[in-house]
Amino acid sequence: MTSPAGGPATPSAPTSAIVNGLLLMLLAMLAAPLIDIFAKLATVTTSPTMITAARFVFQALFMLPIVMWNGLWRNFSWRMSACHAVRAAIITLSMICFVATLAVMPVADAIAIFFVEPIILTILASIFLGETIGWRRYTACGIGFFGAMIVIRPSFEEVGLISVLPVITALCVAVFALMTRALAQKENPWAMQFQMSLWGVPICGVLLLIGDWTDVAFLAPSIPDLTVCLWLVAVGFFAALSGILATYAYRVAPASVLAPLQYFEIVSATLFGWLVFRDFPDAVKWLGIAIIVGSGLYIIWRERRVASSPVTTTETMAAP
Repeated sequence: MTSPAGGPATPSAPTSAIVNGLLLMLLAMLAAPLIDIFAKLATVTTSPTMITAARFVFQALFMLPIVMWNGLWRNFSWRMSACHAVRAAIITLSMICFVATLAVMPVADAIAIFFVEPIILTILASIFLGETIGWRRYTACGIGFFGAMIVIRPSFEEVGLISVLPVITALCVAVFALMTRALAQKENPWAMQFQMSLWGVPICGVLLLIGDWTDVAFLAPSIPDLTVCLWLVAVGFFAALSGILATYAYRVAPASVLAPLQYFEIVSATLFGWLVFRDFPDAVKWLGIAIIVGSGLYIIWRERRVASSPVTTTETMAAP
C-alpha cells in the first residue's frame, strides 16, 4: 500500500521524460506490494501498531541522508507542524487498519479493496474542494464500490468485519491525499514526507504505551527476534524506495499519464502473494478486481478529458 507523493509534472513534458516517468512508476508499483508482503510476514508475532512504528522509524532513517544531503531540512515549516502531525495520525490509522487486515487476508484481496481510494478521493474532492463532478463519474464511483463489495463478500464470510478495514484505509489515504495536495503548494514534497515520518514515531509510541497498559493485542509492543527485525527493516526500506520512485516519476511525467499505472500494484501484489503465500484470487474476486480497476481507469480518463476540454461561456459548469 502506498500513499500519494510528489506533484504532477507539466503536461508539456518531453517524450523521453514521460517514458522515464512511466518506468519509474512501474518500478514503484513493483516495490510497493513488498511493503505489505513483509508486513504480513511480521504479523505472525508482531502487532500492527508495532509494524507501523517500525515503518516510520526505518523510512525516516532511509530518507535522512537524502534530506540532509540536499539541505531539505531547511525547507521544514515548523508553523505547519500541526498539519504534519494530523497527516501522520491519519496515515498511522490507515496502516494499522491495513496491516491488521493483512494478518487474516491475502495481500491481493486487501489491496484490491483498498483501490476504492481514488473513488473516495473523487467524492471528497467534490465535497471539500468544490471540484465539479458529473453524473458519469459518480456512476463510475458507485460501480467501483459494487466491485469492492464483490471482493469483500467472501472475505467477510471468512474473517468478518475485519475485511472492511481496507475501506477505512482507503478513506484515510484519500483524506491524506487532500491534505497533501493543499500543502504541496507551500512545501517541498520530500520535506513533507520526512516530517510525516518523524511525527508518526511518537504517535505510534503513544499507541504502543496504551497497548502495553491495556493489553489490547493490535496495539501491543513486543521485542522482535532477528528475523522479524529484518522484515521490519524491509517494510521501511520498500516504503522509502516506492515513495522515492513515485516522487521522481511525478516530477518528470504528468500525473494524468502516471495515474493508471497505480493499478499495476494489484498485478504485482497478486504475483508476490502467490510466490510467498500461495494466495491467488478466485474467479469471483477477479471479477470484483476488474470492476474496481475499470471504474478507476474510467474516472481517470474522464478527468483527463474534462481537464483538456476548453470551457466557453456557453458551456455549463457541470463537468460530466
